[in-house]
Amino acid sequence: MVLSDIEFLINFLEERHVTTIKKRRHTYLTYHGLEERYTYVLKHGIIKNSIILQDGREFNLSYITKPDVISLLRDEISKFTDQPFNVRIESEEATFYQIDRVIFWEYVNSTPELQNYVKNYYRKKLSENIYRLQRMMMNGKKGGLAAFLYSLIDLFGIQNKDGILIDFVVTNEDIAGFCGISSRSSVNRMLSQLRQDQVIDFSGHHIVIKDVSYLLDNIAN
Repeated sequence: MVLSDIEFLINFLEERHVTTIKKRRHTYLTYHGLEERYTYVLKHGIIKNSIILQDGREFNLSYITKPDVISLLRDEISKFTDQPFNVRIESEEATFYQIDRVIFWEYVNSTPELQNYVKNYYRKKLSENIYRLQRMMMNGKKGGLAAFLYSLIDLFGIQNKDGILIDFVVTNEDIAGFCGISSRSSVNRMLSQLRQDQVIDFSGHHIVIKDVSYLLDNIAN
């Protein structure tokens, strides 16, 4: 059986008994701008990447829900490097492989399969960043919210009789941070309008998406 790049990486780390660490919900693994000597690979859990804007606001970049390297940015020879993101744990607990970044790059440079993973990693991250910029610049707040809600389907969506349940609690504050909306109250008003238009509904604290085509139409516009 041919392993995917990330499956190869996980097996590679397991075979070398790389240290794992656990973090609890709403604690931070790394902070934007602080020096870090380790490379981290998410093993289990859900995390959120964000950056701090010049005005002090936190801008959310992405949720990561599957095993993946948290960041391979910066050079590969320095023992310490500034972290490009805040990484906050969003599940009850998350487990990470923790490996000295210089050792990690030595593994990469001596292992063709890991070189292929790194190449694909950078290509994927570049594509994701371009998409986020397009979402913010071309769609406006309404389209940005529609794009964000649509992205939740692939990450957390479960089909049920009422629509697609987003099986993860996303706060209005986090939605504001992902969509560049100024406040939670603005998000609340926009979600209320979508509910009135029968695009979404709520099941407890969970969003239920009832009209996917409406979201797609607003992303396109």
